Amino acid sequence: MIIVMSKSASTDDVDAVTTRLKAEGFQVHLSQGVERTIIGVIGERTEEVMRLGAMQAVEQVVPVRRPYKLVSRDFHPENTVVRVGPVEFGTEKAVIIAGPCAVESREQVMESAAAVQRMGIPVLRGGAYKPRTSPYSFQGMAVEGLRILAEARDRYGLMVVTEAVDHESLRNVAEWADIVQIGARNMQNFELLKAVGQTGKPVLLKRGIAATIDEWLMAAEYIAAHGNPNIILCERGIRTYEQKTRNTLDLSAIPVIKQLCHLPIIIDPSHSTGQWNWVAPMARAGIAAGADGLIIEAHPNPQEALSDGPQSLNLPHLAELVTSLSAVAQAVGRTI
Repeated sequence: MIIVMSKSASTDDVDAVTTRLKAEGFQVHLSQGVERTIIGVIGERTEEVMRLGAMQAVEQVVPVRRPYKLVSRDFHPENTVVRVGPVEFGTEKAVIIAGPCAVESREQVMESAAAVQRMGIPVLRGGAYKPRTSPYSFQGMAVEGLRILAEARDRYGLMVVTEAVDHESLRNVAEWADIVQIGARNMQNFELLKAVGQTGKPVLLKRGIAATIDEWLMAAEYIAAHGNPNIILCERGIRTYEQKTRNTLDLSAIPVIKQLCHLPIIIDPSHSTGQWNWVAPMARAGIAAGADGLIIEAHPNPQEALSDGPQSLNLPHLAELVTSLSAVAQAVGRTI
């Protein structure tokens, strides 16, 4: 449930309500907007919360019927800005994340990081752990890959995002990286989501390959419910009957998420299309649709990549895309 405080409610009024709720065993989440304060209440005894509607400083008490509470815009009307060092997700500036699918060598990562920095891209991606469909495919460099990413971050002043695939890798990723990525295959790995929530690290949560938007938001709710509100959603394409692309990029998810949820949302045009020459059009479309950023696979030599070479941009193509994105962003009142 949410308690909407009146415009005239003072800080003491808000404190009185929250103190009473906590004393009765409710979880309380405060959202202070420009005009009103919203108090989110989690607990089973709804009739006790409804009684607070009689307080003079309370404008109304509203039941929240959606199963996700903490990530709901009802609970938190203002947009959440997730801060990762100097980088902010959820502002008028759309954030680009770019880099290779997998960390393959120090030289490959350093070349990618240098190019990303030159282009003004603030976040480097690279997989140290690679969950692959085939057990015979390259599985990543694990901790050594994390060390290489950390070296690139320190050398080029970039933030780093990389995927955790289980509890052991999560401990390592949380130590070495700036953003923990939860991939599509693990979106409903609820024990892993709980553990991610307890790290407090910013999280990039990809939509599952066949997940509905409600299921995706419930996965985010797991992370938030375990203490971590720093969640960036990522639409990376869902599986449909279409076979020409790797997945189907659901651009409609962007405005839907914006209406239902206060968290920032970015898109992954690389995994959704599966083909490098389709990445740029879908990246531009994502920014036009209101995405708060992009995560793009780029590689110095895509034809030699050990993972996802066909969908990876080479570095000159990445530079061209960044230039074209600026014009699209400007057209919809954003910047890159």
